[in-house]
Amino acid sequence: MRRRGTRTRWAAVTAVALALLFAGGAVTVASAEREEASRTPATDSADAGFARDMAVHHQQAVEMSFIVRDRTQDESVRRLAYDIANTQANQRGMMLGWLDLWGLPKLRSGVEPMAWMGMGGSGDSGPSDGALMPGMATNAQLDALRKADGREAEILYLKLMTEHHKGGVHMAEGCVSRCVPGVERDLAQGMVEAQQSEILLMADMLRKRGA
Repeated sequence: MRRRGTRTRWAAVTAVALALLFAGGAVTVASAEREEASRTPATDSADAGFARDMAVHHQQAVEMSFIVRDRTQDESVRRLAYDIANTQANQRGMMLGWLDLWGLPKLRSGVEPMAWMGMGGSGDSGPSDGALMPGMATNAQLDALRKADGREAEILYLKLMTEHHKGGVHMAEGCVSRCVPGVERDLAQGMVEAQQSEILLMADMLRKRGA
């Protein structure tokens, strides 16, 4: 009888232990799911807004860089253009990938660019000159770059990209101060540092061209 009672008690203890183990596992899984959900930004968050707007901003930098590579044979300008196009195309892919991962739209109708920074308003109408955000080139400026050759194209590109970078730095700083700490904010900080360095480089290149 004692052995049977002992076995019964051990079975009960084991059952309780297993129940607690599974319950603990369920709590751990539930906590992880809640943590993951908390890391998914809202569609109107700074994280989502930065990813959307900087992807658009980067696309124009890539476009301008490909244009100037066809308009000059200067190796220093072509190398800079290649570096900018390659870097910003990769970063753009990352940001669009995050939006996909978060299940958020890449475009938001009814919201102007940079509204997440308190700079936009509401409505779908963008600037008629094509410059959607600070630093972006207008349609007329892009047309001028496509028509320019040699030194003229180099100077115009360097001036346009300098302003483009200044606008990009401003937006990236907005993410650094508003985005949730993590990989996206780290990327934004890296953009600030890299583009500020390139602004100095382009200023030197312009001086060498007497511009």
